[in-house]
Amino acid sequence: AMIIDPKTINTKDLHQFLLAIVAPRPIAFVSSMDAKGNVNLAPFSFFNCFSSNPPIVVFSANRRVADNTTKDTLANVIETGECVINAVSYAIVRQMALCSVDYPNGVNEFEKSGLTPIASTIVKPPRVKECLAQLECKVTQIIPLGEDGGAGNLVICEVVQIHVDESIIDERNRIDPDKIDLMGRMGRLYYARASGDAVYTIHQPVQPIPIGFDMLPEHFIKSKILTANDLGALASVEKMPEADELIAFAKEENIKAILDAEDYNEKLQHHAHQLLIEDNKLEAFMTMMMTTVQ
Repeated sequence: AMIIDPKTINTKDLHQFLLAIVAPRPIAFVSSMDAKGNVNLAPFSFFNCFSSNPPIVVFSANRRVADNTTKDTLANVIETGECVINAVSYAIVRQMALCSVDYPNGVNEFEKSGLTPIASTIVKPPRVKECLAQLECKVTQIIPLGEDGGAGNLVICEVVQIHVDESIIDERNRIDPDKIDLMGRMGRLYYARASGDAVYTIHQPVQPIPIGFDMLPEHFIKSKILTANDLGALASVEKMPEADELIAFAKEENIKAILDAEDYNEKLQHHAHQLLIEDNKLEAFMTMMMTTVQ
């Protein structure tokens, strides 16, 4: 394995390794304002939500590796203590990227990107109209993490108002990931789009306690057809099937048809794999119980 010592590697290279490993990261599209009313708009990918009571989000305005300078955003939040964090959807990702350019001081990134500023309800910095969700924030603390290029400045924000476009709300009054169509940042030039086939659900109840990987029969683990994720899903069942359940299951028409085939063992494993894709874990488990050690 490749070993990297943070104390000896070039900071620029270390930066890229970290960003490629800790990914994808949500993008904080931060609108801020200085005391004179000059507006700034810039993206930050060192960003996440850390508390819901109180509602706290944190982004880091890092010192540039090349010249140890910082973006105007940091100066603005230090000066005024307010900002808006706007969500970045696929529809505006190229306009967002325009705002990452180091324009001269005083240039309005809203104008450069073609995005529209709209008034916030509590804080002074404007929101981005084209963003489907916006968080109005009061800055509670700024923590410098170092003095050299690459060092972060953690901007801890309390969310004081949330704006969500009704078009992205589903019937359960939750945000639909396909409709908000968020973008994530990875290393170098790479981005990730969090919608469509890239998004799927994993149902893992914590009660009752699942049987665990160590309780799987050995021939499950030795399967050359089941994936590691398949085995993880099988290990999440709540209990081992009872003998009478297995006897009844073996009599089902589709299972009988597979058992009658010459290559039944392989067919059963493929069938179990398909059942797991459909999230039918217990049925997949019983299917695998019909297989034999190879």
